[in-house]
Amino acid sequence: MSSLKEIRTRINSVKSTRKITSAMKMVAAAKLKKAQDAVLNLRPYDQKLHEVLVDVARSIESEGFESEYIKQNGSDDKVLLILITSNKGLCGAFNSNIIKKGLDLAGGKYYSQWKAGNLSFYTIGRKGTEFFRSKGYPLYGSNDDLLEDTSFAKAQPVVKAIKAAFINHEFDKVELVYNKFKNAAVQILTVDQFLPIDLELEREEEESDQEGQAHGKTEQYNYIYEPSREDIVRELIPASLRTQFYEALLESLAAEHGARMTAMHKATDNATDLIKDLQLTYNKARQAAITNEINEVVSGAEALKQ
Repeated sequence: MSSLKEIRTRINSVKSTRKITSAMKMVAAAKLKKAQDAVLNLRPYDQKLHEVLVDVARSIESEGFESEYIKQNGSDDKVLLILITSNKGLCGAFNSNIIKKGLDLAGGKYYSQWKAGNLSFYTIGRKGTEFFRSKGYPLYGSNDDLLEDTSFAKAQPVVKAIKAAFINHEFDKVELVYNKFKNAAVQILTVDQFLPIDLELEREEEESDQEGQAHGKTEQYNYIYEPSREDIVRELIPASLRTQFYEALLESLAAEHGARMTAMHKATDNATDLIKDLQLTYNKARQAAITNEINEVVSGAEALKQ
């Protein structure tokens, strides 16, 4: 059994750790509220902007309209995966899930591209960057500063660079891999196609949603467009891509703070339980030491009597 001094030292050490984890939990909770409000405010705008873009693009699809951003039965020979992790740890499996998903895509869905050397990673977040660099994986680029004081304007150079690489045929497909925020305890691992915009994929998702809805009469409207539909699509595509990318960043930030708050809450509870166990062990050891001292005193007194 450990000495009383060693047990007291461990108790004090765990108490200090509990203070730290409790403080980190409160900090994460404060940051979560701000990040949650930001992402919940942006979601409806991004969704509606994307819906308008897809609807207008479909209306002129049969008229031979083409855009370098819209899928035209091209190949997926060269793929870029944008992985959004965090700059800091202590957030449970938040980062490891993203890294594992990226490697799973490389070894599964994009195995042929991976073997041919046509799969690259772009990391946002120090944890992802450090992992892929240390393992020697092909990094097209990284931007860890983007998660510090994130803003819409700050994210635009990255979007611009990715769009330019796509237009220049450096990549045939770009996907975003990130954690989507659901609540403080749940993060949804998400893979979204960023480029090209796939109208067929959008159509399949809408048909799936319609099957789950109640049957009803759908009204059709004839809109007058000003300027032309082609001009509207050309303006909406960059705007939609910028908003989609920024929303992914906000989703990841909110999910990170939620994951850290949950992890620190569990760590604080575990520290409390450990302190109780150590305190019980300390009391037992102290009681045993006192009993031994009493036995020694009694034995000494008996010896003097003899």
